[in-house]
Amino acid sequence: MPLLEPKRRALLRWTTGYCRADFSADLLAGATTAVLLVPQAMAYAMLAGLPPIAGLYASLAPPLIYAVLGTSRRLAVGPVALDSLLTAAALAPLANGDLATYAAAAAALAILAGTFQAVTGALRLGFIVNVLSLPVLRGFTAAAAILIIASQLGPLLGLKLPTSAGMGPLLVALAGQLRAVHLPTLALGLGAVVVLVALGKFRGKALLLVVLATLAGHLLDLDARGLALLGPVPSGLPLPTWPALDRELLLGLAPAAALIALISFMEAFSSGLAVARRGEVVEPDQELLALGFSNIAAGLVRGYPIAGGLSRTAVNAQAGARSPLAGVVTAALVALTLALFAPLLATLPRAVLSAIIVVAVARLVDVAFVRQLRRTRPRELVPLAITFGTTLALGVGLGLAFGVGASLLLFVLRTTRPHTAVLGRLPGTQVYRNVLRFPDAETVPGVVIVRLDAPLYFANATYLIDEIRRQISAQGARAVVIDAGGVHDIDVSALANLRDFLGELRQCGVELYIADLKGPVRDILARSGFTRELGPDRFSFTAHEAIQRASAAPSSPPDPRATQAWP
Repeated sequence: MPLLEPKRRALLRWTTGYCRADFSADLLAGATTAVLLVPQAMAYAMLAGLPPIAGLYASLAPPLIYAVLGTSRRLAVGPVALDSLLTAAALAPLANGDLATYAAAAAALAILAGTFQAVTGALRLGFIVNVLSLPVLRGFTAAAAILIIASQLGPLLGLKLPTSAGMGPLLVALAGQLRAVHLPTLALGLGAVVVLVALGKFRGKALLLVVLATLAGHLLDLDARGLALLGPVPSGLPLPTWPALDRELLLGLAPAAALIALISFMEAFSSGLAVARRGEVVEPDQELLALGFSNIAAGLVRGYPIAGGLSRTAVNAQAGARSPLAGVVTAALVALTLALFAPLLATLPRAVLSAIIVVAVARLVDVAFVRQLRRTRPRELVPLAITFGTTLALGVGLGLAFGVGASLLLFVLRTTRPHTAVLGRLPGTQVYRNVLRFPDAETVPGVVIVRLDAPLYFANATYLIDEIRRQISAQGARAVVIDAGGVHDIDVSALANLRDFLGELRQCGVELYIADLKGPVRDILARSGFTRELGPDRFSFTAHEAIQRASAAPSSPPDPRATQAWP
């Protein structure tokens, strides 16, 4: 029972201290977000290959569930661009052109993704947020944004182009159909983009454009002029239902559902952190539960996978939202739209929804982050570039996998070749620093001090010991001090290497001293017998103390033949 207590406290936590002023602020924020959500939800559903009404369905239940279980006060949950693209990529090979099967598969995908998230949250595995590094996520997001924009070229040009393949097949198909571009559709699409850009930060611009375009579609009979319209849109609220799919299709959706579960959690969690105020805590495990049950609810009402989008969350926060009740207000206004206004959307041109998508996702290409990364951590441009390139060329699933693989490979290379430093004493102090960074640091003749800035384990032990050998050989040292302040762990393989190295040093007449060991590492050395083998007097709390002991020890020059054999 005690394990369940934190979850109980997380339910409706925002109600504590809630007052009338908070309610007024949430009403305004919820209405403001709904103005943005209604057109975006329809556009994103179209991006996912679904009828636009599915986006509105996916906007109904998730905010209600999140208001009960969520820990972010301002996160706006609902359809987002990345999940929509991932849904399209996952379903295109499986639905075989059957729209009913496609819609059922999308709902099942939401339920599966939600189940993955809920189970992961219940098992307290929220640390998976660390699987994707920021460069990988930004590279993936930028490439996905370009793919999303490319996928809308068909509706914007009045052409039928593939939407789920990589850039290559799409560009080939586009080149073969350029002469068939429908100019009125192109003019309307580009005009919609210009209007959205010109209206800048006006939050109701997408809804205003939808209203005007719908009126134009009706009054100007755009359908007869060859422009694609939404067509009949059913009204009313969806009843909860379980998607009817066979077991084989469900199993085929599982890998994509796991990927969507991870991506949507990352997006929602980072969005919640971005708008959290001082003192507010966004808990990963509870967020997984909240998003999981929200996704399950979206699937049960014929929606598709949802997340917490950064743009709508930012709008929600800027509009003054003080609790998830703002999301409930947004859901209520979406329900009102479904009940009263859905049939009026039949004359809305699809090119306008594509324009909304293009303008919304263009901001996901973060060039400023690339510039910052080039200045601060150039090596991390590698996983970013790999993720970006492979996502464009191979699609979202493989692109992300390559990016994660590149990031892990870079991590392994970094840990197998960790930083080391030769130390010297700053004049007039007992402080020892890297001689390359502090030219005035004074070394001790005959004694080399090497600082290790990594845990010692099987993959880096040989490299680190070789580094120490090189310094002994270069300086002709009779004693070596290992500053182990950065060594917080040691495994049995590294311990065996260290024991062999001790024997080698003794054969060569070189004394070994170790300074600033962490408690857990000291315990391992003691239990293994290494402390006894080296001698308790060879361990010091500080590098200065170790240097004093090494300097006071009797001189025992190393065997030149053994020293020359070292690198």
